[in-house]
Amino acid sequence: MRVADFDYELPEESIAKYPPLERGSTRLLVLNRQTGAMQHARYSDLDAFLQPGDLLVLNNTRVVRARLFARKTTGANIELMLLEKHEDEQNLVLYRGRLKKGDMLLAHAHELRVAKLVADGIARIERVDGGVLTDLFETFGGVPIPPYLKRDAEELDRERYQTFFAASPGSVAAPTASLNMTADLLNRLHCKGVAIATMTLHVGLGTFLPIRVESFDQHVMHREFYALPAESVAKIRNIKAAGGRVIAVGTTVTRALEHAAERIKHIEGTHSITGEADIFIYPGYQFQSIDVLLTNFHAPRSTVLMLTAAFAGAHHLRRAYAEALADDYAFLSYGDSMLIY
Repeated sequence: MRVADFDYELPEESIAKYPPLERGSTRLLVLNRQTGAMQHARYSDLDAFLQPGDLLVLNNTRVVRARLFARKTTGANIELMLLEKHEDEQNLVLYRGRLKKGDMLLAHAHELRVAKLVADGIARIERVDGGVLTDLFETFGGVPIPPYLKRDAEELDRERYQTFFAASPGSVAAPTASLNMTADLLNRLHCKGVAIATMTLHVGLGTFLPIRVESFDQHVMHREFYALPAESVAKIRNIKAAGGRVIAVGTTVTRALEHAAERIKHIEGTHSITGEADIFIYPGYQFQSIDVLLTNFHAPRSTVLMLTAAFAGAHHLRRAYAEALADDYAFLSYGDSMLIY
C-alpha cells in the first residue's frame, strides 16, 4: 500500500462546518470489521452496542486557546499558534511572519521576547514580565478550530470545540470522537456495567495534517505526550484478564494505548505510564490494546485515516466511507462518527 491509496474525494458540502445544535445528536455508522456489515444509528445509542464488562477509555485533555496576534516593534503583525504541551518542551509556537532571536513583540499590552528559533517556523517565546505564556493565550487567544472549516472561531466554539469532561490543558486540537459524548450517555453506560477510564494525550496539529510523501517509510511521525494514570492502567489490565473489551474513544486514545501496550501488559505493581506517542499505525499493524474503536470520519491522506483503516480493514473502511458520503453523513471534527468492532 501507498499513501495515495488513502486519498478520496471529500466534497466541501460533506464537511460539518458547525457542531450539531445539540451535543450528542449526531449519527453513528456501526461497522463490523470481521464481516463488513454496517448499521446506521445515533451517537446517543452507543450504549446499545456496548456490553457489561467493557471498558470505555476517554481522553480528558483540554484544548487551549492557541491563536494569538502580536506586533513587532517595526509594526509588522505576527500570528502565533501555541503548540501542544509536551513534558520537556514549553512555550513553543508556530509563527507566521519573520522573526529572529531577540525580537520583541507586543500582544495586548504584554511584551514578549523571542528566546530561540527552534526550527523553521517554530520559536520559543517568553513573557518579559516573567508570567506564564499560556495564561496570556488563555486570556486573549482564539479557539484553534481546524483550518478546513474555513471560518473564524465563534463564541459557540469556546464550548463545543471541547469535550464536556476536559480537564488537563495542553491540546491545540480536540479529541473529536468524544465531542458528542454527554453526561447522560456516560451515566447510561455506567448503569449498564460499562467501566470508564480516563487518560490524557495532548493533541497536536500534526494529527490532522495530510501526509505529503508517497511511501509510509518516508513519513516522519509527530510526537504527542500522553499520561495513563495508575488507576486506568489497572482497569485495562483487569478488563483484558477478564475477557472484556477495551473501547478506545478516538484515535488519540488508540495511539496512547498502543504505544504503551507492552508496559501495560508487563509493568509490575500499580504505576502510571507516560510517554511520547510517535507510533505510526497503518494497515498491517497488529493491535494489542484496543478491541473497539469509536472515531469520526477523517480527512484524506491523514494518519488518523490510516490508523482507522488498519483497525477496520482498508476494504471495509473504503466501503463504509462511500456509504457515508452517499447517505449524507457529516465528516471531520464536528461531524458524525463510526463505531468499529
